[in-house]
Amino acid sequence: MKIKILIPIFNDWESINELLKNIDLDIKYLNHEFSVTIVNDASTEIKNIDTKNFQKIYSIELVHMIENRGHARCIATGLKYIFENKEFDYIIPMDGDGEDRPKEIKDFVEYIQHSPGKLIVGERAKRSENLIFRFCYHIHKILTLVFTGRSIKFGNFTCIPKLTVKKMLNEKTTWSSFSGALTKVEKDKLSILSIRGKRYFGPSKMSFINLLKHSLSIIAVFRINVLIRSFFFLIIYLFLILSKISLITLIPILLVFIMNVVIFNLAKRENIDEFNNSLLNIKSVEKIK
Repeated sequence: MKIKILIPIFNDWESINELLKNIDLDIKYLNHEFSVTIVNDASTEIKNIDTKNFQKIYSIELVHMIENRGHARCIATGLKYIFENKEFDYIIPMDGDGEDRPKEIKDFVEYIQHSPGKLIVGERAKRSENLIFRFCYHIHKILTLVFTGRSIKFGNFTCIPKLTVKKMLNEKTTWSSFSGALTKVEKDKLSILSIRGKRYFGPSKMSFINLLKHSLSIIAVFRINVLIRSFFFLIIYLFLILSKISLITLIPILLVFIMNVVIFNLAKRENIDEFNNSLLNIKSVEKIK
């Protein structure tokens, strides 16, 4: 099989060198062709990538973007670039900082050998972030399940067959939320247990605001479900508090209203024309190996 590993990156060059070294070691005994496409999302600093000791990785390309458009759109552009320019059977998107562990690539491969053509996702069994981040992530999962009816326990680290990639390229929500779009276009999937690793270097670049935006962008993919469920929630909630209405009991109503306004506003990011023209944002493609 031809497997493409897609890695978005912004200024994390020290980590990408460590990641590539570990990928090369962890795929050593896998008898498939692995190639890497790194999408440089308009980094403000450029450093060399050392490939001289790689034995297993077949090729490495560095795609330089003109304008930084964010993590989700960087992945979406990478999917489109690979689909339109490369021969492949599967794409594995993964973060470039070490939080997606290269040793789990072999788990993906084992699954697709037994279930060819299936989408495989890495469900987070354990996370390595601090307590506050884990708490916020847990709240995100609960809100997503309650208001969308979907349990989304995976991020970018997945193994996507070519047919599913094609579906994602025809889905406008891919331009805004990777995991939300993947859940929308592909209901039939298998899961591996995935442990969130620690960053190789430096602190996480995910701020609370970006985490909140990421969470609501996923929920926005299913905004019609959210609107319907919010309506029923408000009816039931108002019935329960009818005799106890106060400023405090009205807070949940206000929060649900604000959430709906925000997700419908975030949904404006789902621009299929921008997605279709995303390759115009590529400045150059550098073949490293």
